[in-house]
Amino acid sequence: MRRPLPSLSLLLLLLSFNVIAIRRCLAGALDSNEASQQETVKFDTGGLSRASFPKDFVFGTATSAYQVEGMAHKDGRGPSIWDVFVKIPGIVANNATADVTVDQYHRYKGDVNIMEKLNFDAYRFSISWSRIFPNGTGKVNWKGVAYYNRLIDYMVKKGITPYANLYHYDLPLALEKRYNGLLSDKVVKDFADYADFCFKTFGDRVKNWMTFNEPRVIAALGYDNGFFAPGRCSKAYGNCTAGDSATEPYIAAHHLILSHAAAVQRYREKYQEKQKGRIGILLDFVWYEPLTRSKADNNAAQRARDFHVGWFIHPIVYGEYPRTMQEIVGARLPKFTKEEVKMVKGSMDFVGINQYTTYYMYDPHQAKPKQLGYQQDWNAGFACKTIVSILAYSYWLYNVPWGMYKALMYIKEHYGNPTVILSENGMDDPGNVTFSKGLHDTTRINFYKGYLAQLKKAADDGANVIGYFAWSLLDNFEWRLGYTSRFGIVYVDFKTLKRYPKMSAHWFKQLLERSKK
Repeated sequence: MRRPLPSLSLLLLLLSFNVIAIRRCLAGALDSNEASQQETVKFDTGGLSRASFPKDFVFGTATSAYQVEGMAHKDGRGPSIWDVFVKIPGIVANNATADVTVDQYHRYKGDVNIMEKLNFDAYRFSISWSRIFPNGTGKVNWKGVAYYNRLIDYMVKKGITPYANLYHYDLPLALEKRYNGLLSDKVVKDFADYADFCFKTFGDRVKNWMTFNEPRVIAALGYDNGFFAPGRCSKAYGNCTAGDSATEPYIAAHHLILSHAAAVQRYREKYQEKQKGRIGILLDFVWYEPLTRSKADNNAAQRARDFHVGWFIHPIVYGEYPRTMQEIVGARLPKFTKEEVKMVKGSMDFVGINQYTTYYMYDPHQAKPKQLGYQQDWNAGFACKTIVSILAYSYWLYNVPWGMYKALMYIKEHYGNPTVILSENGMDDPGNVTFSKGLHDTTRINFYKGYLAQLKKAADDGANVIGYFAWSLLDNFEWRLGYTSRFGIVYVDFKTLKRYPKMSAHWFKQLLERSKK
């Protein structure tokens, strides 16, 4: 059954994994003693093991600096745009902040020890730009540098490979104030300079670099409906004090792509040969399935893919935006100069894909909207067709494993089968789940089992996927959901900050056991 196109704000919430719950389209616990004995339990891995995946396949967990570090206003860190955004009353559930969150800044050794104990190979963390450069440029905060050196050194000591992401939503506030942040082309050089410093400082130990996490989310939720920092949009599409949903998402995205390419250029010219590392970008990718076999619905689903993942991977692979975007957005879509095309095209050694869920799309046959905006440009409707009965706490997150297979095969077939890291995948429970139910997370185990089976199928069918990172290692600050959502495989008591591995953590430990030679 087809339904009317939801409001713009609902649609944009639907598209990001870190968002507040939206209206639904679809109508035995362990005690703490048992938890300590979970290691003796044998779990159903669905026949999966390390041997099921390609040789040297990497398994890791992931977090981001703002969500786990804490020390937001201490040890010399400058504020980011999120530090201001979260202080707006009503923005975050229960008006929570990330000032302390789960305090990985002080507890990193324990967290790395957990990774080692659970047999993970790698940790995908992010570096806070404003912890390194409090003003975005200029003076270095050496206390911040020392923290990342401690973290990286301890990971290496424990055999956990560092995967460093340079930007996870957290632009230094100073740059937003100085020149409107991502809306200015000045950010391109400033980001490249920041990246250069990180390559120089940490690149002797970090061999896997990522420039941006989910630039689509940054551009769409930051500038089309104002749902994420810096909170800009047209008045028709959100509660914003400034912005233009018709143009600013595209301008911000353009500068994100150029910033990414400039950082990659610096790495390749100055560091890659000596350090022998690789660099890529992390893109979120909801799989969009046509509601019917009609040509109109197939075209709507394809527009959704082009405006979602194609917005960023198409220029990086082919040097231009998808043709559908060029035709629909027209003069509102920035253009790359010939020199920029040379810099952008081919600017990744791998692509990270953050894949969580799937939606059915249809052609709404609607007239051109009076008020232009990024989401309106899709001209695609979200259908409330039953996908699966089990949902995560976040209402946007449906458990659809086959969507991961289709997403990975799509990247393989449309973008030259690049090296892919499945850089995020997971589901959440409510923040107020009881301790015993929080540990007894069988729904999460089934979620991971289904998605990993489809990832293996894609690898078996030729997709060049070389790694998988579970989101997240820890329950943490979940952006606008605050502490009302728990994505971790490790339960965190938000009062004491003590860590308790969930059943899903022990499931991964069993799955990732190394064969004894």
